[in-house]
Amino acid sequence: MITGLKINEQRKQMYYEKGYWGKDTVLDAWDNAVKNYGEREYVADDQGRRYTYAEVDDKASRLASWLKEIGIEVGDVVTIQFPNWAEFTVAYVAILKVGAVIHPVPKNYNDADLTYIMNLVHAKAFICPTYFHHTDYEQQAIDAMKECPSVKAIAVCDKFEPARYGTISLSTICETHEPLQEKPEVSSDEVVVILSTSGTTGKPKAALLTHNNMLYSETIFAQEAHRGPDDVMFDCSPLNHAVGFWHGLIAPMLTGGRSVLMQQFSPREAIELMNREGCTWTMASTPFIYDILKCIEYDNGPQLETLNLWLCGGAPVPARLVKCAKRHGVDLCEVYGSTESCPHVFVPIDKCVEWKGDWSGVPYPGIEIKCIDDNGNEVPAGVQGEEISTGPHLFVGYLDEPERTDRALDDDGWFHSGDLGFIDEEGRLRINGRKKEIIIRGGENLSAREIDDDLVECPGLLETATIGMPDERLGERICTFAVARDEHEPTLKEITDYLESQHVQKRLWPERIEYIPEIPKTPMGKVKRFELAEILKERMANDPK
Repeated sequence: MITGLKINEQRKQMYYEKGYWGKDTVLDAWDNAVKNYGEREYVADDQGRRYTYAEVDDKASRLASWLKEIGIEVGDVVTIQFPNWAEFTVAYVAILKVGAVIHPVPKNYNDADLTYIMNLVHAKAFICPTYFHHTDYEQQAIDAMKECPSVKAIAVCDKFEPARYGTISLSTICETHEPLQEKPEVSSDEVVVILSTSGTTGKPKAALLTHNNMLYSETIFAQEAHRGPDDVMFDCSPLNHAVGFWHGLIAPMLTGGRSVLMQQFSPREAIELMNREGCTWTMASTPFIYDILKCIEYDNGPQLETLNLWLCGGAPVPARLVKCAKRHGVDLCEVYGSTESCPHVFVPIDKCVEWKGDWSGVPYPGIEIKCIDDNGNEVPAGVQGEEISTGPHLFVGYLDEPERTDRALDDDGWFHSGDLGFIDEEGRLRINGRKKEIIIRGGENLSAREIDDDLVECPGLLETATIGMPDERLGERICTFAVARDEHEPTLKEITDYLESQHVQKRLWPERIEYIPEIPKTPMGKVKRFELAEILKERMANDPK
């Protein structure tokens, strides 16, 4: 059982009194969906797999029996690693059915990543594919398990390839186990999911969220999007993210709707899939809608036939994209938040054209925001400060990291985002920049420090400092400023070849290298990244590469 949750008791009482929180768990919500929509389709993927609510429930109940059999108890953590496959729903519902904690991780995590993250959360079981996209997940899981003493067993999803190393498969489990009938005793104030989020220290933080957090967050998310049981969500975001998992699967489940998963995004194929499946809404970061509209306008792509709402997060939404989307019948509305405070600000559908990308939005019902100065005092309307938020959706701490929790989540229940912005007289928030040393690439937060740490021993480099490089499609790309160790300045390929040899994930590789005589720093030794940004701006103007 996960303990040490940081919940402001005064706010907790208020949330219960106002009905924001209740006694129902996410499993209760699932059971209600099965009762009301059992024969309706819940999920489909672009690999041809389809499940109704009742079919997911049956398979999940059988997988839950196996989880109980291997000793999974209420409060234990079960790690799952999936591409955007319909079988992910079977895994997450099974974990709910035994009262365990869902811990989804990126599909590109290797054995070293898995070892670190599963030891961090003390995972008791692991579920993953057998083989997918040139990766032997089963073998990778077996290798990681050797270094993870808490893991009791592994199960593999044999969607395309059978299990090869004696690991039990989902097919076998569903054939040999009867559905679990008993229901766990779980409080709605307990943790239901752990989501990993990048920090400036280079190691992921394990954000803890309760049943009440998830249910409130996704109820208002669907409510303010005006969605119901006849709506179909297009989900192309990774299922280890709040966007792909919460918005893509939980919000539709709460309305009795349907989700369509896309494994590998391609704009033309995405449009065709959305049209074929009758998708009406989606939540995805800016690069996805950029590529969709570019395909339609410049690449003679098919028109969007049924999609009418695109909720967009991870990076500011340019005004021209809002206007372009509207020309094709789609309301493009920005949503602002983070894993810890997800979501908390949105652009109402009827304001998307009027506000034309100038504002991140207004708070969802029940959520409060304000901007503060360096002393923690609220600043007046129109004055820039750090954006902070609070509400019934808010996470309850980082696992086993009380000091880190206290820095992000104050005693009054406010989450300090590290983002700079201001709020106008109408309560609209505009995010202008970040205090954190992170790069937002395609909606994903990347630690600049982690990238620099990976380059410490790179041959030919004496010192590096990484910043975000403006990019129209992704928002930012990775640019590393470097000081060469001698006359030879390693090429970008030499540097990325080194990182590949060290098993550094490709998403953390620099995409541009700029050499300078020395890294500008303050007297305290902090990198003057704003000076690097000015240097990059000038060099890009002269040589955009």
